[in-house]
Amino acid sequence: MNKKEFDVILKNRQDQLLKLVTKSFFKELVNYGIDSSDIVTVSMNLLDHVTKKEKKSNNENGFYHHLFTLKSVKDFWDTTNTLTIEKVSVSPLTPEGIPQIVRWLRNNEITHTFIDFLPKSQSALDTYFFGDPLRAYFEIHFENEFVGIIGAENIDEPCKKLEMKKFVGAPGFSGKGIGKRATFLFLYHSFMIREFNKVYIHSMDTNIRNININSKFGFELEGVFFQEACKNERFYDVVRMGLLRRQWLKIFNAETIK
Repeated sequence: MNKKEFDVILKNRQDQLLKLVTKSFFKELVNYGIDSSDIVTVSMNLLDHVTKKEKKSNNENGFYHHLFTLKSVKDFWDTTNTLTIEKVSVSPLTPEGIPQIVRWLRNNEITHTFIDFLPKSQSALDTYFFGDPLRAYFEIHFENEFVGIIGAENIDEPCKKLEMKKFVGAPGFSGKGIGKRATFLFLYHSFMIREFNKVYIHSMDTNIRNININSKFGFELEGVFFQEACKNERFYDVVRMGLLRRQWLKIFNAETIK
């Protein structure tokens, strides 16, 4: 495949992602009770914002490599099973953390995420996290305070792939970049320590923010599963995005690619 053909494929993937985001945005507007005429007004207002001569954000082609690279990670995995970026660190989940997770899961804000499908009792969570070898979860710490979890589901050793899920549950810690840094540390663990080839994620199609954030790590749209999830007798489309090790290394300035 030559560069021109590859660029066409990337452009088609981007177009698919934009269509998905547009559809999700439309559904959110409808859920808020905005009718068709008002949606047209919203579209005009968006166009107005685009055409304004405002200072361009330092978005670096939409990726997070201006925030951190491989060299940003302090790797203490061989000694303490810990990875750190600035004030955020991840380490293997312990049973002592389960009661705190139970309290976080009572928060209504986790609606429309797959974390809401986790069992809610302490005994069931203990079995869920530690009773299946195809799962491996980590604690997320911010300034040594336990604030969330991130982990692997459906670990496939032969094919070197896994599914990622994350959840920052402690109140008062949003907007600090914790989830971004924890995600990067998890990807570092998956690609550099375990040397897996692929990490993939699933997201409700209504979670535009989550889809956008994941794309900045290099995740690309792989497909949409129509009415795949059901909550409170309502069906939701599920988006699948995937990230290959080679693409991640290319974005985040690895010196060598194995």
